[in-house]
Amino acid sequence: MTSPGTALPSAIGTFQCLVLDCPDVMELARFYQRLLGGEINRPDAQWAVGAAWATLHDASGAPVLAFQGVADHRPPVWGAPEQQFHIDVRVADLDVAHEAVLALGARRLDDDGGDRSWRIYADPAGHPFCLVRH
Repeated sequence: MTSPGTALPSAIGTFQCLVLDCPDVMELARFYQRLLGGEINRPDAQWAVGAAWATLHDASGAPVLAFQGVADHRPPVWGAPEQQFHIDVRVADLDVAHEAVLALGARRLDDDGGDRSWRIYADPAGHPFCLVRH
């Protein structure tokens, strides 16, 4: 353990991508493309895409979002101890974004939340994500 002010050792690696398991890679890639923008399966020597693998690159140079086909995919359960992570998506207007993600096939996971600045959803493959008002 390092003490405050002590330099941390150099990193072992760099963040390359976030991979989401799902039953249909193109369906989920299109969902996130509509949600976040970007280009599906942009030619890139790092990525071999195909029936069981798709990528989403955004114009900002952010890490790649990748989709891996898993025939027996079981989505995480929101609020259960085995939930592992979720994605936060910043939006200007929660009500407008709410209607848009539902139209894309998202499913609301929480109640109306009152005047909270976020809402919780599941993508078409069941992965949780939040819309967060900025």
